Amino acid sequence: MRYAILLVLFLLAACAGDDSKPRVVFETELGTIVVELEPKKAPVTAGNFLALVKDGHMDGGAFYRVVTPENDNGKPPISVIQGGLQDRFDRFDSIPLESTQQTGLLHRDGAISMARGGIDTASTEFFICVGDQPALDHGAMRNPDGQGFAVFGYVVDGMDVVRAIQAQDASALTDSPYLAGQLLLNPVTFTADVAN
Repeated sequence: MRYAILLVLFLLAACAGDDSKPRVVFETELGTIVVELEPKKAPVTAGNFLALVKDGHMDGGAFYRVVTPENDNGKPPISVIQGGLQDRFDRFDSIPLESTQQTGLLHRDGAISMARGGIDTASTEFFICVGDQPALDHGAMRNPDGQGFAVFGYVVDGMDVVRAIQAQDASALTDSPYLAGQLLLNPVTFTADVAN
């Protein structure tokens, strides 16, 4: 229920022309990443993420998957780091997909976007683009449904940290052929807070 209320508030702010862009600060052992959210353009997605951060759910999350053109098992190849709650995501409601066609927010370098399987299944897992990743936009075929993924903000500081995370040892064992060579041996944990 609290998420529904927050989402309504974000929708009202967007309709009122509120141009505020809250920032979320990820603190990791490798450094700090600052992300600026886009609640006016992606109110549902940004609102959901901000609610997770404000309620403390993201604390103790981790960046646990790294994808590069060299280890990517999908097509076309992409370059991202993925994080979230990993083993706790099913405790949270999924949200509707706000595609790049709807929002105009593209998967360029530093974009933060929601990971998903099917349409309208995103909840807590997200990724950050390393370099421009048009294969993840609406109409591209990285996801067979062609709907792409939901960008909801951009890194404004700490892309060096993102790249340092992407360079970590990704040799953790997995039963999934799709994830082989992509899971960090030592996931990079984080705390997440709204910047003052």
